[in-house]
Amino acid sequence: MERKLATVLFVDLVDSTALVTGADPEVVRRRVQTFFDRVSHCVITHGGIVEKFAGDAVMAAFGIPQAHEDDAERAVRAGLAILEAVEQLELKARVGVESGEVVAEDGEATFATGEAVTLAARLEQAAEPGQLVLGPGAHRLTLGRVEVEDLGPLDLKGLAEPVWAWRAVCTNGGGGARPRSLEAPLVGREAELDLLQNTYERALRDRRAHLFTIYGEPGVGKSRLGREFSEALEGATVLHGRSLPYGEGVTYWPLAEMVKSAAGIADDDPLDVAIDKLRAFCEDEAVADLLGLASGVLEAVQSEASAQEIAWAAREWAQRLAQEQPLVLVFEDIHWAEEPLLELIEHLATWVREAPLLLLCLARPELLDLRPGWGGGRVRATAIELEALQREESEQLVDALLDGGELSEEARRELLDKTEGNPLFVEETMRLVAEEGAGSVERIPDTVQALIAARIDRLPAESKMLLQRAAVIGRIFWAGALERLSPELESLEAPLDDLLLRDFVLDEPRSSIRGEQAYRFKHVLIREVAYSGVSKSARAEHHKAFAEWLKERSAEELLEIRAYHLDHAAKLTAELNGSVPADLQHDAAEALEEAGIRAFAREANRTARHLFVRAVELEPTLRRRYLAARAADRLSDLPTVSREMEEVLEAAAEAGDRWTQGRALVTLAEAAVLRHADVQTAEAMIEQALEVLEQDDLAGRFRALRARATIAWIRGDLAKEEHVMQEAYDLASAAGRKDFESEAADELASVYLSRLELDRAAPLVEKAILLAEESGSAEARGRALRFAGQLHLHRGELDDAERALEAAREHLAEAGAAWMLGRTLNFAAYVAEAKGETVRAEQLFRESIRILAPLEDRATLCESQRGLAELLLAEGRTDEAERFALAARDTVGAQDLSSLATTAIALGRVRAAQGRDDEAEALLQEAEEAIAHTEHRLTQRQALDAQIEFMRDRGREDEAAELAERREQLLADAESAARA
Repeated sequence: MERKLATVLFVDLVDSTALVTGADPEVVRRRVQTFFDRVSHCVITHGGIVEKFAGDAVMAAFGIPQAHEDDAERAVRAGLAILEAVEQLELKARVGVESGEVVAEDGEATFATGEAVTLAARLEQAAEPGQLVLGPGAHRLTLGRVEVEDLGPLDLKGLAEPVWAWRAVCTNGGGGARPRSLEAPLVGREAELDLLQNTYERALRDRRAHLFTIYGEPGVGKSRLGREFSEALEGATVLHGRSLPYGEGVTYWPLAEMVKSAAGIADDDPLDVAIDKLRAFCEDEAVADLLGLASGVLEAVQSEASAQEIAWAAREWAQRLAQEQPLVLVFEDIHWAEEPLLELIEHLATWVREAPLLLLCLARPELLDLRPGWGGGRVRATAIELEALQREESEQLVDALLDGGELSEEARRELLDKTEGNPLFVEETMRLVAEEGAGSVERIPDTVQALIAARIDRLPAESKMLLQRAAVIGRIFWAGALERLSPELESLEAPLDDLLLRDFVLDEPRSSIRGEQAYRFKHVLIREVAYSGVSKSARAEHHKAFAEWLKERSAEELLEIRAYHLDHAAKLTAELNGSVPADLQHDAAEALEEAGIRAFAREANRTARHLFVRAVELEPTLRRRYLAARAADRLSDLPTVSREMEEVLEAAAEAGDRWTQGRALVTLAEAAVLRHADVQTAEAMIEQALEVLEQDDLAGRFRALRARATIAWIRGDLAKEEHVMQEAYDLASAAGRKDFESEAADELASVYLSRLELDRAAPLVEKAILLAEESGSAEARGRALRFAGQLHLHRGELDDAERALEAAREHLAEAGAAWMLGRTLNFAAYVAEAKGETVRAEQLFRESIRILAPLEDRATLCESQRGLAELLLAEGRTDEAERFALAARDTVGAQDLSSLATTAIALGRVRAAQGRDDEAEALLQEAEEAIAHTEHRLTQRQALDAQIEFMRDRGREDEAAELAERREQLLADAESAARA
């Protein structure tokens, strides 16, 4: 069984009852049989298969068992040919065509199932007599190749939602190209373009034929390069022809396109008109007749011509054209060309003389499988291979395709990683993004999937099987693992060599498993398309088998990979069977838990959270539930922490698990402070935690003390916070936890910064940075640098502050520490504002709010809201400023003394700007009173500054002077305390 992107065609006779009624049964049988024969002929000619006959309806499939990159176009061409053939029988038919993923049996019995089958049948039923109706999948795959009429959304039987549909009018030429609305300027092909131009100029100078072949993988830009070159030529005749991989009479199809184009023959010209045009153009009737035979124009000529005769006629035709003005013949897709056409091209390259002719051939590397000596031995033959674009070139292409639009850095990075420098893959993915949004970056566009699937399906059976099983392993795979997954193969050597030669995979120079030869998929999308073709039942078996092999070969080193494969085996088995076997469930959960602990150790907190949650889903234990909640805590997801840790606390108490109970209490206390500003509940939880935690549990006790210090800060009791954090610092030193030591030093520095004792804070900030570096913790480094940024800001060292906070931002983003990142952005905004960069400051405040709001934090969110309010007020945007000042007052906790003061200051300033002086003065006095009895001198200074500004603006100089004296005394007290 195999999963495939295929196109399904349904055709049904219209009013077949009338055909049968009153007619001789033998006549009816013959006419219906003729109908079936014509339908079968049209389907098979275009490379499809007839799946089944049902009454007078026929179902056909394209892409089964062999996929082609143009299966949807083939289906449309076949459908239009069927309608024409049926009309010749004086009958009418309807056709429906749709593309999508189907499941098909292996081998000759190809019975296909899937949504595309149902849709194609429903579209056929909705079509009018003589119509071919396309569904959205088929329309997307034939965009630019089929002319359509938009039918809008159709209500189809059995479907809940309407389906957008199109009527196929006709096909465009012999293959056509994708629409160019999203096409960017040519990028990264300057050297190749120069070589093409130089070769053309040699052909002009020497007046001889030159053969130039451009090789490249699908989508790498062969046609684009050829088109860019030919469109820039002046004073030259340029004719194009494309080799077709299917159909009747296609041997000389490219030559036919060229001849018709040169002679002005249209596809719908009557035969006699076409003959007259050709003979008038060629002058020599013998040449005209031979070319007419080759191109299918002279169907009436009852004779046959040899390949040599046709080659002679083509040479005479090309030579005469080239003598009038330089001639460029562009042969596209010659890897599909039949032998006579290849012989003809080489004949032209050898025998056209005394005339400037450039034969430009575009081919995939597999041409050399058919003709290893192509172009060889000729002095006027050149070949180049187009490689993928460099990363920076791909970025240029993305920027050009965006055309002023926006794409997030994450989406851009994912797009560049996935497309790996293939221009077509970039263009098609960008087209999908334009249609469906940035989230579609993760998807493989159907056009790209069809292209790669066609290459895979052309592989020999053993090579294809090996490629698909390698895809289950991953981008990098090992020969030994493939042996385990392919016991039916006697040897891997031949199919692996085949995959290497065909450029599907590459040797990987370094193997992470000792003694195992490693390989890599050449392109990540080859791996993804190969994997998509494997049935889910087979995927589950192979994932499990590979995990078992990994356990034997590399139990610890590649644990995360083993966990991934066991998890996938479990998910697929559950999806197919509704449940997971107990042994697989246990093995997967155990591996996921261990992988999560490793992710914790390297501060990959998002990964850890995902792994722990999945382990809990498979096999819940108290430890796994605690680890999942703790991961949410590290990500600052306060709502999830509150919900999950409550359940963990209850279960731990019932189980008598003091270790887990103590840590759950500390985590819930921290969440209570940040989320609800509920210091009483938090304090009670901390006291209970310190009773439950063992005396030798230094890490647990440190976290409890850290939470106690936070409560003291909120209450404005900086002396208690200093005492508690000193105790925590000593505990961290005893435990040898440099990350904890760094955190304690940071918090002690914070106490001194708030007291305006900057000289006492400075050595602690330096110590915190050093300890954080020694700890290797990204979160510790980010936190320490954040405090360094604060110190530089208070000292007025704005450039140093900016650098420290930007570095902090990078470390905290890496660790996924969202709350701390939001706080860092808050200080970065103040730095930008102090530097006069108000636009950037506003962006930073808004980004901080965006990060903190979903966390349901109150402590820092209110500070970012009031900071933005004050910035907006300074810019004269009073209404916006009022909105954020009020939001800050709603957010701040009832006992958060420092923030109660700062938010009152912000709203007071807004009220002053609105002329509501009584309210403003009351708010500014309230701010000072809130912290008057605390040691928050920094906030006290802010409150006094705001009142002084208010008084002076209103001419109340005496009161302003009195407040200024108090401000000077405050600063003197801070200086005196720092010296003590």
